[in-house]
Amino acid sequence: LQGIFVLGLPYALLHSGYSGLLLIVLAAALCCYTGKILIACLYEENEDGQLIRVRDKYEDIANACCKKLSPNLGGIVVNVTQVVELIMTCILYLVVSGNLLSHSFPYVPVTEKTWSVIAFVTLLPCIFIRTLKIVSKLSQLCSLVHFVIIFVVITYCLTQMHQWSWAKFRLSLEFEDFLVSVGVIIFSYTSQIFLPTLEGNMKNPGEFRCMLNWTHFFACILKTTFALTAFLTWGEKTKEVITDNLPSFLETLVNLCLLTKALLSYPLPFFAATEIVYSCISEDSHSNYRSPLLALTLRGSFLLLTLLMAMFTPHFALLMGLSGSVTGAAMTFLLPSLFHLKLKWKKLSFLEKCADISVFILGFLCSLAGIVCSIKGLLEVFG
Repeated sequence: LQGIFVLGLPYALLHSGYSGLLLIVLAAALCCYTGKILIACLYEENEDGQLIRVRDKYEDIANACCKKLSPNLGGIVVNVTQVVELIMTCILYLVVSGNLLSHSFPYVPVTEKTWSVIAFVTLLPCIFIRTLKIVSKLSQLCSLVHFVIIFVVITYCLTQMHQWSWAKFRLSLEFEDFLVSVGVIIFSYTSQIFLPTLEGNMKNPGEFRCMLNWTHFFACILKTTFALTAFLTWGEKTKEVITDNLPSFLETLVNLCLLTKALLSYPLPFFAATEIVYSCISEDSHSNYRSPLLALTLRGSFLLLTLLMAMFTPHFALLMGLSGSVTGAAMTFLLPSLFHLKLKWKKLSFLEKCADISVFILGFLCSLAGIVCSIKGLLEVFG
């Protein structure tokens, strides 16, 4: 999904101007920060002052914060939020795959929804994915394809350097367009859902903070370079998905690469969503109920659910924007800062408390703005 958001960054610059460049850097810093404080919530000091990992999942952090109200309330809220966001992401991959196939083969008399079904058939082996190791290998291939796409676009843009002009940047901004840009830029960095599992599976968890710093730093450099070169190349003609600006022969190549990326990206949120639900069912049932048949049935049901919603949900993009404004902002900004304040309040300095409160307020405002824009769009459509 982040790769798809990256392709919208030049369009975000079109509507945010110079402030968009600042936002790309600021979003990287904020998402890196919330990732660190989220992982800090997994640890507590023992009697010797050493940090011990006492929690394993986002759910455990939420339960620790809400244990006075209800032992499982926080975990239920987090799990529902995570599953909704992950399933919506899976559906988006199917919708995007159908759209890309339709644009790549315009002369084939097949509807976009039929193309989505064809893409779905290639995803059926996801039912048999049982470990994160397989998902990680697919994600590595996905990253490779992503770099190929970025390389092709930047290389083409560099051949057009003779027509670059800084005068293309806007100084005056329209508020609603700016809010759309903020959403695209911020959510191109989100990964908090996967961080507790990622940190727990690292050979040396002590290097997590360093890893987070470097990955966000390089992501910021790459996204700034990509967005800037693409926008300087096409200026006011920049389209929502930058690959639509490419010459036809390159557009088809990049669309097929995007299709590959979308299909390779699907297993990660799919696996994460099914594992969350599977673990909840198993914990609430007897141990002998935790069977391979249950897992297979659950994965098959989720796979079918994503297809049905991709096929029959009207105006899915607007609904995705609405749910993303709620779940994305909550998981990325609101909950990490809130949990950090709750669990570490006595040990935080004044500046750290101010930072957490500022992130929470910013996340709330972004979420509210996204909800208002999405609802307004839905009302206009259903007019």
